[in-house]
Amino acid sequence: MSEADTYSKKPSAPPPPPPPHAYGTFQGDHIYPPQPVTGFPQPAPPPGAPGGPPVNPYGHGYQGVPGYAIAEGTPVREHEPRLPCCSIGIGWFLFIIGFFLAAIPWYLGAFILICARYDPREKPGYVACLIAAIIGTLAVIFGVTR
Repeated sequence: MSEADTYSKKPSAPPPPPPPHAYGTFQGDHIYPPQPVTGFPQPAPPPGAPGGPPVNPYGHGYQGVPGYAIAEGTPVREHEPRLPCCSIGIGWFLFIIGFFLAAIPWYLGAFILICARYDPREKPGYVACLIAAIIGTLAVIFGVTR
């Protein structure tokens, strides 16, 4: 090329300005490619949708996850010890005995329910004692008894 050719060319247009910086915590920057999704479970279209996982051919809802065994059958709980007082619990025992011992066991059961720790299986008996103690107290206050 000659010197005349280099001076005869028109000056080129300035390069376009860079795009504005993207602000915000979650929108990311358009210059960088999106990061792959991490974590479990991976987001996926529903089964049977185009591009989604195939429909489960077995008809039940179990889907195997690598590394996790699926336990089938009836759930087994550890053996819990029997409740005291002929396996009815102290709460129901106090409720029954309260009819014969002038309602004093009902107040004891109400006290246990409010102030002490107890086996959750005995809670209905203690609640029955509390209700019976309240009804007994109201009966005495209003003079229903002779």
